[in-house]
Amino acid sequence: MKIIVINGPNLARLDIRDSSIYGDLNYSELKSLIETSSKKVGFEADVRQSNDEATIIGWLHEAADSKTPVIINPAAFTHYSYAIRDAAELLTTPLIEVHLSNPMAREEFRHTSVISGVANGTITGFGPNSYVLAINALKALLG
Repeated sequence: MKIIVINGPNLARLDIRDSSIYGDLNYSELKSLIETSSKKVGFEADVRQSNDEATIIGWLHEAADSKTPVIINPAAFTHYSYAIRDAAELLTTPLIEVHLSNPMAREEFRHTSVISGVANGTITGFGPNSYVLAINALKALLG
């Protein structure tokens, strides 16, 4: 089964971001971890990253139309993109929100997610393992 893993702004720059918050993997290594972990449970992961809100909305529309489950790390869009939230709400398949860091342990403006209300669940604060946990949760949701 195919899944789409969507990563939002600045995630392709993990190699130069604060490793105490985002971990030590670069984006290529994170993508490889996601693909390998997905294969172990029988998924084919289509891993994508964009800094552009419209592109992410288009990918969510694609997932809704094809009934493809989604794991999303909306990054900064988490806190204010009602357009991404509305696109995510169109999904009839599971949607899991992930974050490398724990937004609740960070600045107050990060404490609100406009995406969480339309997601089946949210996994945060486990670094790259947040994605592995999300893949396993998605497998459990799909049976």
